[in-house]
Amino acid sequence: MITLRAAAFAVVIALLLGFIGSLALRPPGAGPAVLASSGGGTTGPAVNWRLPTAFGTNLPALGDNPLYVADALARSSSGRIVLDVYEPAEIVPAFEITDAVRQRKVEAGYTWLGYDQGRISAAPLLGAVPFGMEPWEFTAWWYEGGGRALGEALYREQGVHPLLCGIIGPETAGWFRRQVATVEDLKGLKIRFAGLGGKVLQRAGASVTMLPGGEIFQALEKGAIDATEYALPVVDDKLGFDRVAPYNYYPGWHQPATAFHLVVNLALWEALPPADQALLETACTAGVTRNLARSEGLQGGVIADFTARGARMETLSDEVLLRLREITQEVLAEEAAASPDFARILASQEAFRADYAKWKSRAYLPRDF
Repeated sequence: MITLRAAAFAVVIALLLGFIGSLALRPPGAGPAVLASSGGGTTGPAVNWRLPTAFGTNLPALGDNPLYVADALARSSSGRIVLDVYEPAEIVPAFEITDAVRQRKVEAGYTWLGYDQGRISAAPLLGAVPFGMEPWEFTAWWYEGGGRALGEALYREQGVHPLLCGIIGPETAGWFRRQVATVEDLKGLKIRFAGLGGKVLQRAGASVTMLPGGEIFQALEKGAIDATEYALPVVDDKLGFDRVAPYNYYPGWHQPATAFHLVVNLALWEALPPADQALLETACTAGVTRNLARSEGLQGGVIADFTARGARMETLSDEVLLRLREITQEVLAEEAAASPDFARILASQEAFRADYAKWKSRAYLPRDF
């Protein structure tokens, strides 16, 4: 006969096993699952993926777009598709998201593909190219000029499927502790810089390093670096760069556009029903439009605030820009010579730009009109 004590013990054990099982299914920090009602019953989501991000979701335009995309997916699918967004380094280091997706440590991630430069030499071409395409030009190449097929082919070899999911306008050229009047001023400069732009500055004589966004302020404050690029003015304001590096330079020559991708484990992507694939693609396309609008709409007032606080808004000289463009062409040519993938994607982008110029040069008013 079962005693009351034994029965109570059995109940406690069952509760503990249920709790432990729930942790295994949904790691701490994942947040509650969104449940969808189907007919008369309640079921869990058909897709419930962890989505680590490369940028803090508190950062306007740069980091909050995955929240928009996740919310759009949850609502448009009636809770069938859930992306649990994780902050940088919460479950995956910020620069290792694509690799974690490839290894299926996580199902998907939101990142800038330029961070894959060390493993995939052509990847930065899908993120940002110095003196390259502007945002709408890049999206035209991706959707209409063959860019999507090239990007998918490049990452298929890695077991990853990339979806263009966000894009922002130019970053600033960086925050500097001292003025940059000539190319000579770049020599010996210790600067945090990413992607192909970092290779260009290194060729110009700078000492280039990479740091996650959360570590940049302290590095500037302590003098470990002399300058940094990172993002839009509204983001740099959040990170307080003007308090430790008073010279903010423009234009953003190194990243006229910055594209972001939702990367999905290829096997998981191919296992999805076509309808769910279409929902993910639609949400990401909406994310691209919303992200660009947000990035363009938030900057003017922030720049005015920087000026009021004593920061110096400076423009790089034509001499500096022309020399950086020369070096960029050298770097691109060398990368293309070393990598067939790089050469193939670069050729596609250059051919598209030449064709697009027939329209761009005629249809839009001159910027100095």
